[in-house]
Amino acid sequence: MTILCVRFQLPPTHEAALPGLLGLLEDFTPVVQALPPDAALADLRGAERYFGRDAVELASVIRVRALAHHGVDCAIGAGPGPMLARVALGEARPGVTCAVPEDAATEFLADKPVAALPGVGAATARTLCEYGLDTLGLVAAAPLSTLQRLIGAKAGRELREKASGIDRGRVVPDGVSRSLATERPFTRDELDPDRHRRALLSAAEELGARLRALDKVCRTLTLTVRYADRSSTTRSRTLKEPTAHSAALTRAAYGMYEALGLQRARVRALALRAEGLDPAEQASYQLTFDPLDEKARRIEEVADRARAKFGPHAVMPGSLAA
Repeated sequence: MTILCVRFQLPPTHEAALPGLLGLLEDFTPVVQALPPDAALADLRGAERYFGRDAVELASVIRVRALAHHGVDCAIGAGPGPMLARVALGEARPGVTCAVPEDAATEFLADKPVAALPGVGAATARTLCEYGLDTLGLVAAAPLSTLQRLIGAKAGRELREKASGIDRGRVVPDGVSRSLATERPFTRDELDPDRHRRALLSAAEELGARLRALDKVCRTLTLTVRYADRSSTTRSRTLKEPTAHSAALTRAAYGMYEALGLQRARVRALALRAEGLDPAEQASYQLTFDPLDEKARRIEEVADRARAKFGPHAVMPGSLAA
């Protein structure tokens, strides 16, 4: 067992703490892959030799340090590969590491539903279940030709290997997060467009604050509208320039919402996702001589300082609207 999958017990509004927590893992190994918004993979092969401890023992040290330095508990799964470590995480609890030995991988996976496997989406799981292949044990025992006929040649071969405990994946070091998301659910199915817009304003302001806290800008904004019948509509828009400016994010969100032309739609929730994140210092933006825009940016700076000093709720959602 050389791979850990760590999920930090972070509230949704504390995603800005993830870089520091990844730094904690990097004290043990440089091979760390972020799994936003609150998890990461760590390859401890070198660390096991260096510290003279196995991955489960190192997981206990990581948990103690996360609590001591960040006040954050974590759940940890361990396995011989990243796929098995991620599945093990589903069985882990704060304070207890779930470890999957390499020689017991097939038995560990056998009774798991097919959707427990990373990369198996709802459509693939539904197709397999329709043919009675609802557990990974049944998938592993199924003829390869059957799986390939159901989900395709390459996908069928890879799925059968994974269900049999063969984990060919590797941990790929990367940056913190390539996306940030927030959602605004309604207490009841909402028909009022004004309430929809206020929810979008609040979500855009939160995304902007979180991007600025991470010193990031985004290139794409995605809007998801979830309806009362559990269906949803998703639209994406590439921004004119990478930004963390709340006003620009709000304008893009409003534009996508209005383009949908919703009339009397019963909306259950609205979600925004900022994608294509890049370091803010590498971004360039068009200078503007609009005094209102400059004023809004100065207000954002003040609000960000207030949040840093007094917490994320120091500034009420919607209070920065021009």
